[in-house]
Amino acid sequence: MINELNKYSRTITQDPTLPASQAMLYGIGLTEQDLKKGQVGIVSTGYDGNTCNMHLNALAQEVKTAVWAQDLVGLIFHTIGVSDGIANGTEGMRYSLVSREVIADSIETVCGAQHYDGVIAVVGCDKNMPGSVMAMGRLNRPAIMVYGGTIAGGHYKGKELNIISSFEALGEKMQGKLSEEDYKGIIQNSCPGAGACGGMYTANTMASAIEALGMALPYSSSNPALSKEKSVECAEAGKAIRLLLEKDLKPRDIMTFKAFENAITIVMALGGSTNAVLHLIAMAKCVGIKITQEDFQRISDKTPLIADLKPSGKYLMEALHKIGGVPSVMKYLVKKGLLHGDCITVTGKTLTENVANANDLDFEKQDVIVPLEKPLKATGHIQILYGNLAEKGSVAKITGKEGERFKGTARVFNGEFDVVDGVRSGKIKEGDVVVIRNVGPKGAPGMPEMLKPTSLIMGSGLGKSVALITDGRFSGGSHGFVIGHITPESFDGGLIGLVEDGDWIEIDIKKHQINLLVDEKTIAIRRSHHKAPTLRVTSGVLYKYAKQVKTAADGCVTDED
Repeated sequence: MINELNKYSRTITQDPTLPASQAMLYGIGLTEQDLKKGQVGIVSTGYDGNTCNMHLNALAQEVKTAVWAQDLVGLIFHTIGVSDGIANGTEGMRYSLVSREVIADSIETVCGAQHYDGVIAVVGCDKNMPGSVMAMGRLNRPAIMVYGGTIAGGHYKGKELNIISSFEALGEKMQGKLSEEDYKGIIQNSCPGAGACGGMYTANTMASAIEALGMALPYSSSNPALSKEKSVECAEAGKAIRLLLEKDLKPRDIMTFKAFENAITIVMALGGSTNAVLHLIAMAKCVGIKITQEDFQRISDKTPLIADLKPSGKYLMEALHKIGGVPSVMKYLVKKGLLHGDCITVTGKTLTENVANANDLDFEKQDVIVPLEKPLKATGHIQILYGNLAEKGSVAKITGKEGERFKGTARVFNGEFDVVDGVRSGKIKEGDVVVIRNVGPKGAPGMPEMLKPTSLIMGSGLGKSVALITDGRFSGGSHGFVIGHITPESFDGGLIGLVEDGDWIEIDIKKHQINLLVDEKTIAIRRSHHKAPTLRVTSGVLYKYAKQVKTAADGCVTDED
């Protein structure tokens, strides 16, 4: 069996015409016996500057030990990460979505160049997960994603905190509702240590979706960052990659259309981030599967929201972990016929087999997850809207608390930073539709998250009385009546670029419509006077991204014509 493991690395370790390759591998300390073993690249996005990633290099070392224990060669390499929490509300946030492509490209580059037989990615912050899985799909070699896990909740004066608490605290302070002392207290205690942001924000959303997709071990998405369970998972990853190599079970065998339907279903059931739409579309493209926005709407229409998780609910991911984690939710959904239980996973077993021994959800003893018969919302929270403002679609996050229809007057901002002044000065009033444009994939460029504006609006007490629309995107922590991913974006001539203060805008969730209520003649006049914007950058990674990126409806990929 061992000779079957190294079909890729054998070309560089045993080919007599490649002595330099062998010499360099001897140089790193491998023995002649080691050169007969399968090689596994272990990529870590660990770095010191982010709570989500600060512990990943240590986890990667645990994975490496586990790989070597399986008579394989484990070799660690590193790729980048970007802290969305630190970058949010700054120009730096333009680099966040770009980092997904850099991560995917760099993992593909290293594993392709070094001919690794398999890859294990140890990842933490939002773009790490989709970026690593995109690379796995392109390479199509046995692969596993190990999620770094979620952070513990913070506390201050008896109040439970998380990263979003710090953003919303600023809005409260600006409205005079919070003292300087308490503001600092919240900031200093929101993130108590290592791990990704604790609610059902983008990191936990994508980890849950990828576990449902079959590319992570059971419990990976809900095991806390600093837990014995996470260490056990690292040990199990070594055994699992050995099994995948023996079976020659590859990402394209696992990441099927049905598996993507499972991933989308979990996103809907758990109340996951709108970012899942563009990430799952992009991940599917990397394995030759076509997933569209309409697949999200179709599954949303039949999948109730059953998780009371932040940002719209009460609980953090650690509460879900305590009642059985994502496997318990999947076991319940398989039993109810909402998941394809026959999909194969990185364990070599089916989804149904993976969750067979998971805890059964006890609806009498916990309310983190509610029964399908008494959901928080009868259908999914993610809704795809069209109309003259979004001819190619937009993505709304409506949990049911915001209502299903909003008609109001436009309050237009050319970028997110002016919104801060809009909140402070009282320019934004009840009944407004806040319009943030020129922040799309090309317009920003980089399609930054509008977490600071949504958090300020919520913190200022306007969350229930205004709507917000944008050609940018949202953090998984954003909540309220918000619609993002408006396509075409302003930079590409989208109608959002022609909206003026005082225009009436109507959003109807039931009809899946978002429209500017201005007559065609007026729109034509505005368009005739409109000057096409110029690209905001002239060099570097943002320039390359703007020149290559597809629309949000296409997943913001950069490797298509």
